[in-house]
Amino acid sequence: MMRKFNITINGNNYEVDVEEVGGAVSAPRPAAPAAKPASKVAAPAPKTAAPAPKAAPVAVSEGSTTVPSPMPGTILDIRVKVGDTVKTGDVLLILEAMKMENEIMAPQAGRIASIAIAKGASVNSGEVLIVIE
Repeated sequence: MMRKFNITINGNNYEVDVEEVGGAVSAPRPAAPAAKPASKVAAPAPKTAAPAPKAAPVAVSEGSTTVPSPMPGTILDIRVKVGDTVKTGDVLLILEAMKMENEIMAPQAGRIASIAIAKGASVNSGEVLIVIE
């Protein structure tokens, strides 16, 4: 059974056909009285959170490789420390993005020169996470 409804959104009227499918058919309810149009009231300004502190710029010496964040997310765990020696493919840290845990691996062998983030930090795509010498 098709039912027609008139809907008003932001002052624009729309006629909508709705098909009732499955389930028990209920008796039609009496129409509700038409609502009075709301007065035009300015929407409150969106609240903005205080900006997150920016990470200090990471100094990268010549011959060093930076490991950038491949996507925005949150650092769940850091598996290395400054001074550790890593091989290509070693897991450096765990990045949570879209409810998935992503292992960020070393792109080359070397020594961890610096770690630019902390556990629990939110990072953006391309942000330097670790520097390998």
